[in-house]
Amino acid sequence: MTDTATMAGLDPATLADVLRLAGSPGFDRIQDQIRRTGGCTDPIRLTGSTVTRDAATGQVLHSYSTDTEPGGVLRVACGNRRASRCPSCAWTYAGDTYHLIRAGLVGDPAKGTPETIRDHPRVFATLTAPSFGPVHNRPGNRPCRCGTRHAEDALELGTPLDPDTYDYAGAVLWNNHASELWRYFTIYLRREIAKRAELTQKAAREQSRVSFGKVAEYQKRGAVHFHAVIRFDGPAGPDDPPPAWATLDLLTDAIHAAAARVEVDVPPAGDQPARTLRWGTQLDVRPIRAFGDGEDITEQAVASYVAKYATKAAETTGTVDRRIGNKEALVLLDVPEHPARLIAACLDLHPLYPDRKLRDWAHMLGFRGHFSTKSRRYSTTLGELRQTRADYRAAQQRAALGLPDPDDEEVTTLTLAHWSYAGHGHTPGESWLAANIRRDIQHNRDTAREELPTLLDLEGATA
Repeated sequence: MTDTATMAGLDPATLADVLRLAGSPGFDRIQDQIRRTGGCTDPIRLTGSTVTRDAATGQVLHSYSTDTEPGGVLRVACGNRRASRCPSCAWTYAGDTYHLIRAGLVGDPAKGTPETIRDHPRVFATLTAPSFGPVHNRPGNRPCRCGTRHAEDALELGTPLDPDTYDYAGAVLWNNHASELWRYFTIYLRREIAKRAELTQKAAREQSRVSFGKVAEYQKRGAVHFHAVIRFDGPAGPDDPPPAWATLDLLTDAIHAAAARVEVDVPPAGDQPARTLRWGTQLDVRPIRAFGDGEDITEQAVASYVAKYATKAAETTGTVDRRIGNKEALVLLDVPEHPARLIAACLDLHPLYPDRKLRDWAHMLGFRGHFSTKSRRYSTTLGELRQTRADYRAAQQRAALGLPDPDDEEVTTLTLAHWSYAGHGHTPGESWLAANIRRDIQHNRDTAREELPTLLDLEGATA
C-alpha cells in the first residue's frame, strides 16, 4: 500500500473507498492496471475479450477476458494532451512532441529525417498578437506603467491597466482568427522567399521546400501567440540539401516581410465595426544552432520549449479547461476578472458571428485552432510515434506470453478481439491511489534525471 501518512487528510467517503479497495481480493490487480496507465486521472474502462489462435491448426495459443478482472473491466489511459486534465497522459504527449520537433532539428533516420538536417538553415520564430490596450507588465528594469515593479508571479501581470477601455472584443476575435493568420503567413512566406531569390514561385518550389513545426501558447493577457521551427530543405524534403541561395539571412528576411503582409478582414456586425486583423509588432526570429555558443538558442532548448507548451492551453490564464455555456457559470467557477471578461465577450459576440462558433470556444478565449501542427515533411508524425510505442509493447507482451512473432513464417496466428466501452474515470479511492502512483512515477523520473549527469561523468572517467 502507498504512504499511509497521506491518508490522514482524506474526506470520509474517499477514506472509506480506499479501505474498501485495500481489503478487496483484486487490489493488487487494480494497482497493476492503474500503474500500467501511468496513474491516468480519467482512464477508459473496457469490457471484452481477445483470442489468439494458430491459423493452420485452430489451436488456442492465448485467450483473455475482462471477466477475470476486478469489476470486470480493463483500464486504459485516456490519452488527453492537457496537463490540467491528466498529467500522466500529458507527459507522454509532451515526450512525443519533443521527439517530433527534435527529429526535425538534429535528424533521426528512424523518424524520417537524416542527420544532415543540422546543416539546413532553420530558425525559431515567435509571432504574437497586437496590443488591445495597455496591461500590467515587467518592462526590463523599469517599473510598469502603473508605477509598480511587479514580481514575476504577480497576479495582476497581463491584466489591463483600465479594463473598461480594453478591447475585449478585438482580443477574442483575434484569437478566433489566429489560425487563419498563420495560414496566410505560410502562403506569403513562400512568396517572399521566391521574391528574394529572384525566382518565380514555381521555380522556388522546384528548388526548395519550407518545413515547419509550431505550437500555440497563451500570453498572460490571454492572447495566443505561435512558436515555430521554420527550416529550409531541398525540393525533396529533409533528405535533400537546400539550394545555395536558401540562406539563413534570406529566410529571416522573408519571415519578417511575410508577417508584415498578413491581413484578415472581419466584417462589421451589430455594434462591432469592421476590423483588419494583423500580427503584432513583436516578431522574434532566432537562428537555431547545433551547439550553443552563448548567443543562439540550441536544438535541445527549442524541442524542450515546444514540448512544454504542447500540453497547456487557456487554463494558464485563469480560465477553465471545459466549455462554458453562460455568464452565470463564470461566477460559480470563480474565474478571475480578466479571463471572465474575455469569455463574456465570446458569448456576447457569438450571435453576431455565428459561423465563428465563439460560444463553443469561449473557454479557449475564442481560439479554435490546433495547438501543435507541422508541415507534412518536417519529420515524423505523432501517430507514427504512438504506433511505434504500441508495437514495442505488443512485442513485449508476446514475448512474456510465449507467442510467436507476427513475422514468423513458420507459424501464422490469427487474433480475434471484441471490446466495448464501459465508462471512464475512477472511484474516489482509485483516484487517490492513481495520484500516489503518479507521484511515485514522477519522483523516479526526477531522480533519474538528476543522476544522469553523474552517470555520464563516471562513464567518461572510466572510458
